[in-house]
Amino acid sequence: MQKKSFYITTPIYYPSDKLHIGHSYTTVAADAMARFKRLTGHQAYFLTGTDEHGQKIERRAQEAGKEPQEFVDEIVDWIKKLWTVLDISYDDFIRTTEQRHKDSVQKIFTKFYEQGDIYKSKYEGWYCTPCEAFWTERQVEEGNCPDCKRPVELVAEESYFFKMSKYADRLIEHIENNPEFIQPASRKNEMINNFLKPGLEDLCVSRTTFKWGIPVPFDPDHVIYVWLDALSNYITALGYLSEDDSKMKAFWPADVQLIGKEIVRFHTIYWPIFLMALGLELPKQVFGHGWLLLEEGKMSKSKGNVIDPEVLVERYGSDAIRYFLLREIPFGADGHFSEEALIQRLNFDLANDLGNLLNRTLAMLNKYYQGKVPTPSLDEAIDEELKSMALDLPQKMTERMDQLLFSNALSELWKFIARANKYIDETAPWTLAKEGNQQRLATVMYNLLESIRIVSVLLLPFMPRTPERIWQQLGIAHEGKIHTWDSIQEFGALPAGAQTKAAEVLFPRLELTAEGGGPVRQATKKDKPAPAPKEDKKKMAEKDGLITIDDFARVDLRIAEVKTAEKVEGADKLLKLTVSLGEQERQVVAGIAQHYGPETLTGKQVLFVANLKPVKLRGIRSEGMLLAASDSEGKLVLVGPQDSIAAGSKVK
Repeated sequence: MQKKSFYITTPIYYPSDKLHIGHSYTTVAADAMARFKRLTGHQAYFLTGTDEHGQKIERRAQEAGKEPQEFVDEIVDWIKKLWTVLDISYDDFIRTTEQRHKDSVQKIFTKFYEQGDIYKSKYEGWYCTPCEAFWTERQVEEGNCPDCKRPVELVAEESYFFKMSKYADRLIEHIENNPEFIQPASRKNEMINNFLKPGLEDLCVSRTTFKWGIPVPFDPDHVIYVWLDALSNYITALGYLSEDDSKMKAFWPADVQLIGKEIVRFHTIYWPIFLMALGLELPKQVFGHGWLLLEEGKMSKSKGNVIDPEVLVERYGSDAIRYFLLREIPFGADGHFSEEALIQRLNFDLANDLGNLLNRTLAMLNKYYQGKVPTPSLDEAIDEELKSMALDLPQKMTERMDQLLFSNALSELWKFIARANKYIDETAPWTLAKEGNQQRLATVMYNLLESIRIVSVLLLPFMPRTPERIWQQLGIAHEGKIHTWDSIQEFGALPAGAQTKAAEVLFPRLELTAEGGGPVRQATKKDKPAPAPKEDKKKMAEKDGLITIDDFARVDLRIAEVKTAEKVEGADKLLKLTVSLGEQERQVVAGIAQHYGPETLTGKQVLFVANLKPVKLRGIRSEGMLLAASDSEGKLVLVGPQDSIAAGSKVK
């Protein structure tokens, strides 16, 4: 496969506070893209880093009683540790305090000055230290920054200015002629209408009221102001204006720069104008994604509502957190984080779908073939349907990834996982085994195992740890040639005769528990309280897994009749039902969509838990639970009365 270069960046992070899960969202997305490009044969280069200069860093260091360099060093160590925890595979981590960066930035500043793009003058106006942004009188809102809403300071000092207006018309023309440059489109319209067309003010690019920054080489009383310093990292990391600019030649212009929507202005106005002044090509795309929100709004330290990604990874695993971030939130829009949504996604997608497919298949293989991969020999039309879907999958996912549609790409993969699970029910290997149809059974089992292998390869960019666990169970951990993109272009690369291992639960089902407190609650068995000492017969019975008649009496079981049923938008497994309990109706969300179509449920009577505490699933209130039975092969059947009886009747 011919390799092509691909350059992707995240913003460099400000190292004054620990990063929360919202920051991690950007970096996980960039990492998934970089890994996908490497998988598909590209020479991908992924840059991230830290923005370490400026007045607010200097002030924070003083408050902590530390020198600025010492202050940032400690936090940068933590950030690098976090990226390791989240399996971030960056190729370079640029720090703006590194000498390679300082040298290039000074050369850039000098170049601008010598060609007349920078001039010295005096600045008088409003400045927001937290945002490191200057604002005019008309932009300030009642003495507050229009972005962060915190008070601004009146500043008067000698500064160097960059002639932004000189390049404004050229930038507008570029944006209008290149509709993919700023994405999503709503960000593009905002930049043109709110900033460019009203007219650009010349930009202050040096300061004299603090010292923590890169000195202006020909005027050391000035330090280079943060945005010219920070934004240049995308090319200084590639060796721009250094003795070795081979990476610059190989990878610039950037294919995509991922940023949060709050810094779109700096990356789509300041940054491209700086590049135009340097005579460099502009990035092919700058993508300003939305925020990860909690119920009370945007995460921020001042609100006390930040979620520590290290805590999440410790509790759920890095692959689970990566999957949730990439699958749950359409990239570009704001998304919502809650532990309930996280656990639903993990239980339905990872435990029920992926985990169940692997466990069912390996359990049957062990039962029928002592765990050894059989040789297929008797194909049918249904096999060709499964194979065709498998072979179409790489192209479909590539198309979604090229549009940064991470959730859609994973959705395509999960459609195939659902199809493989359905294939089990359609082919019924247990029936083939009972009938002694060994040729057909061998083919069905092989097709399932090969489907799982293909899934494992396509999971690599998103969940880099899980494929290795799958390969261990399939007995192909050392078969590197079938872990590749090329190996999934045909169906049948899994070697017959491979000895699989006993099925290991990839993702156990989780339950919410409020034990431990804090913004994130534990959902694993290890943090549940230990059982109290066994002092009476009731507790002895509980130890043995038995319940008393009093325990059973607490469950209000009723006969319910389904009145309406519809699919929950964006959820492959969920149906929203209205059920009658006689004199009252309840709304229920049930994970049965893969086993029952909405049209088959109307009028059906089922057993219903009527006194279950209501919960929200996908934002929909669910007021009870339908009872169902499932066998070892994954078949699920709703439980109901043998004969029709009045809705609301109590089950005794």
